[in-house]
Amino acid sequence: MKTTVLLVDDHAIVRQGIRSLLDITGEFDVIGEAGDGQTAIELAQASKPALVLLDLMMPGLSGVETIKRLLEVSPGSQIAVLSSTEEDELAFAAIEAGAQSFLVKTMLGDELIDMIRRIARGEVIIHSFIASKLLKVVREIREPKVDPFKELTERELDVLRELASGGSNVRIATSLNISEKTVKSHISSLLSKLELADRTEAVAFAWKQGLMTHHRP
Repeated sequence: MKTTVLLVDDHAIVRQGIRSLLDITGEFDVIGEAGDGQTAIELAQASKPALVLLDLMMPGLSGVETIKRLLEVSPGSQIAVLSSTEEDELAFAAIEAGAQSFLVKTMLGDELIDMIRRIARGEVIIHSFIASKLLKVVREIREPKVDPFKELTERELDVLRELASGGSNVRIATSLNISEKTVKSHISSLLSKLELADRTEAVAFAWKQGLMTHHRP
């Protein structure tokens, strides 16, 4: 029994090329083509294809929104993105929306057909470029977040915030209601703890590490 396929791409020549590759195998039945998301949704609702090959970059309804709607009208369909984009955010959004596989158009014909066969058998196929990005994100999520300011006291954090806001020693002293001598002491201490050379490095470090929105856990 052939696998029914819906092709969704705004370029007719791309759809024609993929259809030709699928037809040659004798294993697939292309039951429809769509050049935009809305048409794809209507076709999927009527035909319930086993597999939808979908480009993300189309006019009108976005590729990500199309994926969500396709799964609403045809929840049994496998959604495989076949896109020219390798943008991390778009790829992640497509997978989060429900796409089970992500392929790129730079693949050779034989490789593409092999991947589509595997997807039709129920495998999840993520192109290596996107997979490496996903692994990086997963590792970052699993790694414990280190507080770059954990060694500083609350008062030293206050001083560093004032420093990062452009405050002079006098201004910091006035703002925090402490003596200028105490301000200098705190600055010396925080520089030592953070292993920074001077006030300029301290200001750069504070902004880079997000101190102005930093909250102790």
